[in-house]
Amino acid sequence: MAASTASTASPQTFRILVLPGDHVGPEVMAEALRVLDVVQASSSGKIKFEYNHQIAGGCSIDKHGTPITDEVLRIAKEESDAVLFGSVGGPEWGTTYPNPESGLLRLRQHLDAFANIRPCTFYSRSLIPLSPLKPAIADGTNFILLRENCGGAYFGAKVEEADFASDSWAYRRDEIERCARVAAALATTMGKDGLGTGQCPDGPATVWSSDKANVLASGRLWRRVTSEVFANEFPNIELKHQLADSLSMLMVKNPRMFNGVIHTDNTFGDMLSDQAGGVVGTLGVLPSASLCGIPDGHSRCNGIYEPVHGSAPDIAGKGLVNPTAQILSAALMLRYSFNLAPEAAAIEAAVQKVLDGKDIGGLEIRSGDLGGRATTSQIGDAVCQVLEQILKEKSNSSGVSNGRV
Repeated sequence: MAASTASTASPQTFRILVLPGDHVGPEVMAEALRVLDVVQASSSGKIKFEYNHQIAGGCSIDKHGTPITDEVLRIAKEESDAVLFGSVGGPEWGTTYPNPESGLLRLRQHLDAFANIRPCTFYSRSLIPLSPLKPAIADGTNFILLRENCGGAYFGAKVEEADFASDSWAYRRDEIERCARVAAALATTMGKDGLGTGQCPDGPATVWSSDKANVLASGRLWRRVTSEVFANEFPNIELKHQLADSLSMLMVKNPRMFNGVIHTDNTFGDMLSDQAGGVVGTLGVLPSASLCGIPDGHSRCNGIYEPVHGSAPDIAGKGLVNPTAQILSAALMLRYSFNLAPEAAAIEAAVQKVLDGKDIGGLEIRSGDLGGRATTSQIGDAVCQVLEQILKEKSNSSGVSNGRV
């Protein structure tokens, strides 16, 4: 009788808007969807992913004359639980507005995806030598860069004349408050141990708030409001402040110092997240998320999930692109939008096993950007096979080991 009940129970259904992008975008997207299919198939009917395939970017310009249509924007907001986005752009579309990238900006604005998340961690210990930093300095780096994504100088009022230009670097209290609450949620999930189980006995991770309170009025508001939010709402979370320029310098000297969550504004977040990518040494494995709400682990939170790397037109169609960043972006989607943390950790553990060197028990299957010879589909095959085994073992145990944030 129990088996019959289980077989007829309605699965959790998650609606995913799939926007593959340009050049290598569809290639890496295909591998990410294969990974999600493994999660669904291994759930014994408890999880169902519904894909709505649309287009955005240069391919949308070619077909519709715009990088993203109003209909796709409507689907993203009204009919989707999350957006899985591929890389867009290419030299054939240039940089003149409307370019492919402007479609992504419209999507972020339309959804109010205000919290941009970029993890800075080594998804395999074998990748530490790729860092330009000495291994002894880079090893153990594990922080999340949280960038406010819809305000500040990038979206402020602008004046542009022949001999004068200005950008309004402005923030409201509510914009800072909601970003601070996301930082607190991430710190709680991450934990002091950095494992992302949400059950660290040592409590939440540290939050570093970065600003220029010494010279900018917006920076002083950022620091004051952030301090008030943590003091009043999250007194159990350690909050530290660091000026953005000195944080940039210290990130190179000792990136482990910032293990936890870095909470900062749009402009500084843009700069610091790129520098964080430099610490890791490759963009091919770095995912990102832009959230439309606070990931509290209970309610669903729409978001846009995409790799940090570009569309790589020089290798498009050759089966050479590394799909890892897109796969890990899908893992972030499971964690932050769907509250499927164990499944997200399983994907991350599978990627780790595939990339790890044989000397530490890994499969050492890597694409050319990581010094290997594996094709895009071979990496996808390996991740799917390892993931299937991890999820099978998980069904007979209480959790997943070796997951990363």
